[in-house]
Amino acid sequence: MDFANFLIQLLNSLQYGLLLFMLAAGLTLIFGIMGVVNLAHGSFYMLGAYLAWFISSQTGSLALAIVLGAALAVAFGWALEWVLFRHFYRRDHLDQVLLTFGLIYIFEEVRSILWGDDVHAVQVPELLNWSIPLTENLSYPVYRLVMSGICIALALGLYLLISKTRLGMKIRAGAFNREMTESLGVNIRLIHGVVFALGVALAAIAGMIASPIASVYPGMGSSVLIMCFVVVVIGGIGSVRGALVAALLVGLVDTFGKVLVPQIAGMAVYMLMALVLLYKPEGLFKQ
Repeated sequence: MDFANFLIQLLNSLQYGLLLFMLAAGLTLIFGIMGVVNLAHGSFYMLGAYLAWFISSQTGSLALAIVLGAALAVAFGWALEWVLFRHFYRRDHLDQVLLTFGLIYIFEEVRSILWGDDVHAVQVPELLNWSIPLTENLSYPVYRLVMSGICIALALGLYLLISKTRLGMKIRAGAFNREMTESLGVNIRLIHGVVFALGVALAAIAGMIASPIASVYPGMGSSVLIMCFVVVVIGGIGSVRGALVAALLVGLVDTFGKVLVPQIAGMAVYMLMALVLLYKPEGLFKQ
């Protein structure tokens, strides 16, 4: 593999890993802070992709679709937490699994009613629809670099929110000891609503920015859900930092595995997870 091909695969793995982080960060926040096993998290990724396709097809602007779609995702996440999820925090995990598994079918049926079952393409914005030449025959799409930049910016924003703000302090306190946090006067229900809405928004934004390169199709959320759980398990449940490190590792292993050892590429990520859990059963980072 020459340097140009290596660089392309490295950039692809970085872009894929950062996209996985967007999904896994919301999942690990919801599970680590609220204690909810959310099997429907992949459906929020699908929701974002379909919103990007529908709004951009109506307005002609993907950027506007992402902004409006993110706002709708926050509102949808807040409403979903208020109507359903807050009643299951103290319930058994099996109840949560049954609820979220049922939501997958509901979301798929609603998606089919609203937008049909066809595969849709989302156009890359004209401003970003060009490539950077690396050699005479190889180039790299600018849109993929922009995707990585958006993910990095959101990851940095999430870090600052959780680590450097008063709201983040309350979120961390609620994750560590809910009863003590409530006794200090913190509205833990409000915190849970914010966390859930944030998790839904992150997954939806991931689906929106990925839609031009991954297309929009039925069941697309299920294909990323398993990989999200792998990232959460490797990184450590509830750890945003762990989700970032694990997502980048998974991106590297998956991308280079398909290039260098395609015969075992399908199980390379799971081999990585088994290796990590063998030596660190709680994941790379504790909450």
